[in-house]
This record gives sequence, structure tokens and C-alpha cells, in this order.
Amino acid sequence: MDFKKTDAPVSTVTRNIVQIAEKTGNIYEAVVVCSKLSDQINSELRKELYEKLEEFATYNDNLEEVHENREQIEVSRYYEKLPKPTLIAMEEFLADNVYYARTEASPETEL
Repeated sequence: MDFKKTDAPVSTVTRNIVQIAEKTGNIYEAVVVCSKLSDQINSELRKELYEKLEEFATYNDNLEEVHENREQIEVSRYYEKLPKPTLIAMEEFLADNVYYARTEASPETEL
């Protein structure tokens, strides 16, 4: 999925906790699912950003020579304006675009 074209809000939104809990039957499971998805989204976006910024990297040992690169600044601003990974994950979860499976504990691991 292209996370840059999501209709997730850019700022924090108050959510109905009952609506979130209905998806899994337990609010804590829903939070864990969203948390894991958020981590995946964050790592994908970070990897993509680093790949794009690597194009602008210059390897000079001279610290006095610092210059602005307009394209690099624009790329950074673009990624800063994207919704946070937690907001994207919650939007995807509420829209039923997330596949998750519950693993049951085996009898010998239960307390």
C-alpha cells in the first residue's frame, strides 16, 4: 500500500474506544495490532526517506563547507507533512485494511 496517499488525518483525532475494541473484541489487542502496523509503516517510510536523502549526500571532510540543497529540503518537508505512522495505522485498522491473526497459547505455556 502507498502510505503517502492515505486519507489519515495529519493531526491527532479523538477516537471512539468502543469502535476500536469491536474489531478484535479487546481494546488491548487492537492497540497491539495498530502498534505493530505502525512500526512497519515507520520502518518503510524511514527506509524510503533515507534512500532519497542518500542521493544528495556529499562525502567531504571539510566541515566549513556547508551548503543548502533545496531538493533535499523539499524531500524532508514532504515527509514531515505526512501523517504520523500511528495515525496511518489506526486509519487502516478502522477501515479493515489490516490482516492480523491471533495466535493461541499452547497449554504448557499457560500459567
